[in-house]
Formats: sequence, structure tokens, C-alpha cells
Amino acid sequence: MSSTASTTDLSPLQPSLALRISLWVAQTLLFALFCFAGVTKVFTPIKELAQMMPWTGEYSVAFVRTIGLIDLAGGLGILLPSLTRIMPRLTVLAAIGCATLQVFAFAFHISRGEAAVTPLNILLLALSLFVLWGRSSKAPVAPRG
Repeated sequence: MSSTASTTDLSPLQPSLALRISLWVAQTLLFALFCFAGVTKVFTPIKELAQMMPWTGEYSVAFVRTIGLIDLAGGLGILLPSLTRIMPRLTVLAAIGCATLQVFAFAFHISRGEAAVTPLNILLLALSLFVLWGRSSKAPVAPRG
């Protein structure tokens, strides 16, 4: 008998190494970008933050800090459950949340005439959707057993 799989072999296909690496890279980038944005919005004084992100000076401190916490939660959720293999399905939920956040951020910036910042929103949306697709169907991470 040949060591290669036959056409009648019904075992699930393993995701390619390139796909698995690409997903880890995307998750790591999302983690870094969302956590950086979150920490910045949570801990930077509003006057300084408004110089970097003008909209933050126009809304309540509570709103800005809440957005920062949401960014931070998304960043942690997109990577840590998969990395630790503790409830890795939470990565899929975090990807949905991050994608949704970027849709709203895109609309928010367009409504304010800040189209110049929307390419980052589009990139983050694309990476979030890639992780959602990959971790929900093509290369899910198995929980600790």
C-alpha cells in the first residue's frame, strides 16, 4: 500500500503551513496595533491625545477611555485565547468584534472628513476578517486537552 493518501481518504485536510503562519502573523499584528491604540487612549492625558487624535478632545473622557478599553480587549482577545489554547473560540469572537469596530471607526472618520486615516481602518478590517475566516473554518486552534 502506498504511503500517499488515496482519493477515498476522508480525513480532514490539514491547513497549509503558510496559512497557519499567516494567521499567527495577522493575529500578532492585530494584537500589537489594538493594544497600542488601547493603552494610548486609556493612559495618555486627553490634551496630549487630542494632539495625536483630534476627535478625542471633542468627546467625554469616559467615552475616549471606553474606546481604549474596547481596543485593548480586542487586541488581547485576538491573540491570547489562541496562544494559550484556553477557550480559543474566543479569538473568533474577538475577530468579529474587531471587524465591527473597524466598520464603525471607518464610518466615524468619514463622517468627520478624516478620510486620510481610513486606510488603517481598512487594513485592520481586512486582517480581522482574515483571522475570523481562518480561525473559524480553515485553521482553528484546538483547546487544551
